[in-house]
Amino acid sequence: MYTNLILFLVAIFLFSVDSVPETPLLPLWQAALLWTGTLFVFSKVSDYFFKKSSSSNASGYFKAEKLLSISSIFFFAFSLYVCDLKYYLSFLPLSDSIPAIVSFGGLFAFVLFLMVMWSRGRFAYERVFDKKYSPGSFLLSNIRANLPIVLPWMILSLLYDIVALLPLPGLQSAINSSWGDFIFYGLFLVFILAFFPPIVRSLWGCKKLPDGILKNQLDSFCQKQDFKADFYLWPLFEGRVLTAAVVGIIPGLRYILLTPALIETMNLAELEAILAHEIGHVKKRHLLLYVLLIGGFSLMAGLLAEPFIHLLLSLGFLNDLMVRTNMSAETVVTLMGSIPLLVAMVLYFRFVFGYFIRNFERQADLFSLQTLGSAEALISAFEKISILSGNIREQHNWHHFGIGERIDCLEAASKQPKRIAQHTSKVRKSLFAFVTVLALTLVGIQQLPSELLKQRYEENFTEAILMQRAAREPEQALWQRLIGDLMLHKKLEKKAFTAYEKAISLAPTNPQIMNNFAWLLLTSNDLELRDPLKALTLARGATTIQEKGYILDTLATAYWANGLVEEAVQIEKRAAMIDPEKRRFYQAQMNRFASIAYEDSLRTSDGFLQLKAIN
Repeated sequence: MYTNLILFLVAIFLFSVDSVPETPLLPLWQAALLWTGTLFVFSKVSDYFFKKSSSSNASGYFKAEKLLSISSIFFFAFSLYVCDLKYYLSFLPLSDSIPAIVSFGGLFAFVLFLMVMWSRGRFAYERVFDKKYSPGSFLLSNIRANLPIVLPWMILSLLYDIVALLPLPGLQSAINSSWGDFIFYGLFLVFILAFFPPIVRSLWGCKKLPDGILKNQLDSFCQKQDFKADFYLWPLFEGRVLTAAVVGIIPGLRYILLTPALIETMNLAELEAILAHEIGHVKKRHLLLYVLLIGGFSLMAGLLAEPFIHLLLSLGFLNDLMVRTNMSAETVVTLMGSIPLLVAMVLYFRFVFGYFIRNFERQADLFSLQTLGSAEALISAFEKISILSGNIREQHNWHHFGIGERIDCLEAASKQPKRIAQHTSKVRKSLFAFVTVLALTLVGIQQLPSELLKQRYEENFTEAILMQRAAREPEQALWQRLIGDLMLHKKLEKKAFTAYEKAISLAPTNPQIMNNFAWLLLTSNDLELRDPLKALTLARGATTIQEKGYILDTLATAYWANGLVEEAVQIEKRAAMIDPEKRRFYQAQMNRFASIAYEDSLRTSDGFLQLKAIN
């Protein structure tokens, strides 16, 4: 289940970061044909792995299923991006008002690959677990087993969209406030804690443990531990898996799940030791801590995503990458923004989350030892599980520790009880470190120069698009002019000069190009680029073609730069008449021309060298 959790998270993430293009890569019939072909290929791959002799036993079957589940992510990603799945799903009814519908469609597309895998593995499953299924009932049982993994996300997405549609301005204001998401998420958690356990119990087909001697003995044990829970039989893999679980935090909505194989295999002392382990999870508040660990990552990822993407995409090398590879800017933004976040998510759940749940399991083991006063029964249960599960004693486990490691820890703690307190301290310190990192991250985000990063990102993104357009349409002067304008805004004046030169060679009578180039030649901070005489020629030409206020201001500045002050003042007066809204600016220009010579302005920092807006 832990592996499937990561797989579903990755699938949902891949779909969520995919953008909807203006036009799809393939028309609908070709996309549908390719999608069908992808499913067919995956079906053949699944056939191959399930028909191998290694899948004739439970261990081999699980190994094949795990490998194919991971492979399904790659097949899904291929079909998602090549077939433009999100584009076509965006046409689903009500998708405009309820975006969750599109997300559910994407999730169903991923589940289709899993359904193909399950259908091809049905015969191997029947052979291993000695039970016959119809194709439909086998698929349904697998869907019900995995649905609890994604059900909270589905409910949250749907609720969010429904709340957004409600005609309640007060509620909308609260949800859209800075704390709205936290409030909404908090209420959702309350809902999950209260209603999710019975939903899971029902989906998994669990039935109450029948009244009798065993139930009375287990109830009596729970009473001694001041613990209350209902006992249910868990038919996981036909009930033949040796495992137990606790579901739910709230008394009355808390269930201990026991597989029939576990009950049949263990004696009463071993069952009580396992039960003490599950009670330990509750007593140590591990179920609540799981919520903290998952919610903490979601919070950090949500807050860091935008500034991180802006930082990454503000790096200049990405522009060169887009131009050299001719990759669309939208694709680069998607890849550069999603891949690091995807990697971070997988690494977090595999290593950080895995670290905590391993140590929570160890803490529950030690709680059982502490409760019973001996680890003998729990060790005996572990030895039985390792033998009956295919001699897996020495296998390592990323989320529970290997059985051999757990037995070694229990034996060491039995000889040195102080190890129990040491492990408790380790868990507390680890949780404190996690919360500290989370708090520092929240504080640190507030200190980030978000607006500056966003500005740099937008400038680089715009530059990359313009460079691509210029490369694709080298005869279009517009792209070179816009590149020049952007470079001038970024104070990269030599690049602006080069771009304007290219633009003017392509469109020598374009008034905007002539005006903007003239302004650069008059105001450049790089004095070597200044050329007042050429600027005057360009400005005159621009004015002849299009007489606007800002173009006349450039011409007046060119007159002033060439020592023709009276002409400059007269032109500014004409500009003020044409563009009366900026009369104060033009009057300030006239005063400047009359009070200081252009040559003297080169040696001052009186504000003249601050570039005016380019039109």
